[in-house]
Amino acid sequence: MRRAGPWPARYLLTGRRPLSSSSASPRTALAAWAARLLRTRWIVRVPVGLYRARLGFLLGSRLLMLEHTGRKSGARRYVVLEVVGHPRPGSYVVVSGFGDRAQWFRNVRADPRVRVFAGSRRPTPATARLLSTVEAAAALTAYAARHPRAWASLKPVLEATLGAQVDTTGTSLPVIAFDLTAKPATT
Repeated sequence: MRRAGPWPARYLLTGRRPLSSSSASPRTALAAWAARLLRTRWIVRVPVGLYRARLGFLLGSRLLMLEHTGRKSGARRYVVLEVVGHPRPGSYVVVSGFGDRAQWFRNVRADPRVRVFAGSRRPTPATARLLSTVEAAAALTAYAARHPRAWASLKPVLEATLGAQVDTTGTSLPVIAFDLTAKPATT
């Protein structure tokens, strides 16, 4: 079988040229690789299977699974997201790493009624709310202070997926809060 072009087969599968060492630093190349990895559907779907099997506790407390409704299909959709903040009991803050292009973000904007799976707990109804720029900056600043190494690794990946600079102040990165709703009292 003959290959087209001078690059190894793994680059032909992604459709992208390899980064040359002169065009990018190793950290930038790693961030670009991680951003491509996040676009690989089967890899990002594995944690959903763990949560559905009630094994979400294996992923730790910094992840949650979100059940939302498709804005066009009306079907249930699932995505696992990193928790950026937990400002108070019953509230989780997450970031849309692909900006407003993320399908889950678009679905949540269309219908903010969602269910949150955290750890091995049963799903809890919640309401999604887009944070203001000031609230988003505060949440990202707190995350960067609590997890400096994770932020140093995550920031270049977010920049690669968004195609824009990300910082803890005045960012265009959409930040969403999920406020868990109390279960109705049974009488």
